[in-house]
This record gives sequence, structure tokens and C-alpha cells, in this order.
Amino acid sequence: DWDIEEQAIAQLAGLGLQRLELNRDAQTLSGGELTLTALGAQLIRQPDILLLDEPTNNLDTTARAQLYDALDAWNGVALIVSHDRELLRRVETIAEFRDQQIVLYGGNFDDYLSAVSQEQIAARSDLRTAESDLRKQKRELIDTHIKLDRRARYGKKMAASKREPKVVMGQRKRQAQQSAGKLRNVHLDTVQRSKDAAGEAERRIRDDDQITIDLPDTSLAVGRTVVDIEADHVGRLIIRGPERIAVTGDNGSGKTKLLRHLVANSTVPIGTLPQRLDFLDEELSVLENMQRHAPAAAPGHIRNRLAQFLLRGDQVFRPASTLSGGERFRAILATVLLAEPAPQLLLLDEPTNNLDLASVEQLRSALNSYQGALVVVSHDAEFLSSLQLDKSLHLPRPKPVERSGSCRLAGGQYAAIENDVALGVHGLE
Repeated sequence: DWDIEEQAIAQLAGLGLQRLELNRDAQTLSGGELTLTALGAQLIRQPDILLLDEPTNNLDTTARAQLYDALDAWNGVALIVSHDRELLRRVETIAEFRDQQIVLYGGNFDDYLSAVSQEQIAARSDLRTAESDLRKQKRELIDTHIKLDRRARYGKKMAASKREPKVVMGQRKRQAQQSAGKLRNVHLDTVQRSKDAAGEAERRIRDDDQITIDLPDTSLAVGRTVVDIEADHVGRLIIRGPERIAVTGDNGSGKTKLLRHLVANSTVPIGTLPQRLDFLDEELSVLENMQRHAPAAAPGHIRNRLAQFLLRGDQVFRPASTLSGGERFRAILATVLLAEPAPQLLLLDEPTNNLDLASVEQLRSALNSYQGALVVVSHDAEFLSSLQLDKSLHLPRPKPVERSGSCRLAGGQYAAIENDVALGVHGLE
């Protein structure tokens, strides 16, 4: 490819990365820039099949739009593993991996949701029918036992009266026993078939339970000042009462830094759900991890509260290292929301990254029960729209500065530059 440089420049430009030079070290790129550059590297090879694993994780809104456009223009086969609902609306087939099986659904994500909804309606109807039939078969089995018991008592009574020869009575007894056995087996088989039908219908019903909890200790009085700060690129930021605020902006605009500023200046107890969900002690059980954050709570009370997060029975005694992805997320969410003192300011940093669709829905339902102030950093527009937000705060991306290892500030100070952006730096010479 003698014109590979021109191709690469055009490919980067198509992904919104025209400012990147080809001789730039990859390690100096942001996470979003790396993802788009890696996608460009695959596209320029013109493969027959493109495999993408959660390609929009850690991408800001602008980068996601550029990736969507690139995939819309892609004419080859693409196999995409993703929980990004907007991305899934751009595909032609959904392959759902569930219960160790893959089921194909024609159409995009909305078509998939519609098909699943219809399946669930049919499954619940079949379950009601099967349960009704099972109750009927059980009643008939009981009636059969009663009839057979009556016949047995009558036979004993006739045998005691000795009105017929002993040989005849014995033959009748054997015939009665054989008939009773056949009748009993017929009803037992029918009951078992009804049980199997009910079990099959129940297996078809999805167990993506929602989290329903009561969090009265997180409530805040309307008008109470939670945070009053001066923040870079924001100016004065005041959070009062149970306000719900979305923070958006491109990568590098200082969203995570703003959250750290809120932590340092809050006047109420804080709970944080960071991007990296790794703050459970892997060697401790779910119950023991919870006790570390609520040491005064009785174990029985904690277990009851964990059950509201769908962590029940022996699950609470298992080490954190053995939890599935969904179980781990619910354990972390419980640890944050059930901590003592109860968090009255909750900070979420890209909470839907790496979550499956069921966990995203469980997070949404849990947040609907939260009564304190809420600040959510996210690029997931659909998730934000479901949270009944009061405000939206968009952070502009700082202007790029000339690349260097450091820059001189007024007064002779120096500050490192990351990703070509000087964050929170004023008075540049």
C-alpha cells in the first residue's frame, strides 16, 4: 500500500481524529482516542468480518457518534458485543446469550425488546394455564385416593362378613388392587406431566428482578445546602436538597476531577460509585464486606437488607471473588447505599460502563428509591433520561496547549500535561 499514510490520515479524519499525527506515541492518547484509533486500524485493513468487544465503553458523546457513523458506513459483517442500547439499535440481528444458549432475534434492539416482551406474555399465560391444570390434576389424584380407600374398606367389610367363598373374595381383592394401582399410576403420570409443563413455562420467564428498597435515611430537606464550591470550567456550583444533576462533557473535560472536588467539600455523608468497581475485599464474604461499612448493624438486619438487592441465602456467605458480574455489582451497590451513616450525596462516575442490561435496569430502579442529592457523570443519554434529573451540567473541553512535558505557570510553577490538555491550570505564560 504505497499510499498507506494518506489512507491512515483520511481514516483518522473520518473518526474525528484529524489532529493526531501519525508519528505520535499511542501511549499518549486518551482511552477514547485509543479506541477510535484501534477501530481505524481495523477498518483500514478492510477485513471480511469485524469483531468489536464493548467498543463504546469509555467513549464520550462525540466519540460515540463518530464510532456510530463509522459503523454505519461499514459494508462488511460486524459482530459486536455491547450493552450500548443506541449502538444495538443500529444492528440487523440480536444474538442473546442466556442460560448457556444463544437465541437469534431478527431486527435491532427495539425489535428484540418487543419480541422478548411477547415471549414473556406467552410464557406467563402458559404458566397460569399449567398451574391451573396442575391444581386440577392434584385434586383428581386426591379424589382417586379417597375412592380407592372407600373400596378398600368395603372389600375388608365384605371379607369379614364371609358372604362369598374365600377364593372369590381373593380374586376380587387382587383385581381391585390391580385396578387401583393402574388408576393411581395414571393420575400420578398426569400430575407429573402437569408439573413438567409448569416447570418449563416457569423456566421461560426471565428472572431479571428489579431492586426495590426503602432508603429513608438518605432523605434531605428541600433547600439544604449540600455543596457550595467554585470549580474550574463551571464557576460556582451549589447543590441544594435532593437535587439530581447530570454531568456531561467530552473526555478530558474534568468530570472526574469535579467529583473529587465535591467529595472534598460536601457537608453531608457521601457515597461514591466509581468507574472501577473493585473496592470489595475479595477474601471476605458479601456479609463481611457489608459489615465493614455498617459495623453497628446486626447481621440479621444486614441480611434482610441484602435480600432487597437480590442477594439471598448462601450468596451472602460467599467470598466476593466467587461472585458473578451481576452479583458483584449488586453487592457493591448495596455496600454504597446501605452504608452507615447513610449517604445523602451520591456520586456516580460512568456507572453503566461494563454493566449488562439487567444490571443497568437494577441500578435505575435502586436510584429511584434514593432520596438524597445525586450527581451522575455519564455518556449514556438513555440512562440519564430515566433518572428524573433536575439539572444538566455540560463541561467544555479545555483548549489544547502545545505538547510538552510540562508548562510554566505564573510564579514559576510547573504542571504536568495529560492527553494534550492542561486541566484546571490558570495563568499560562
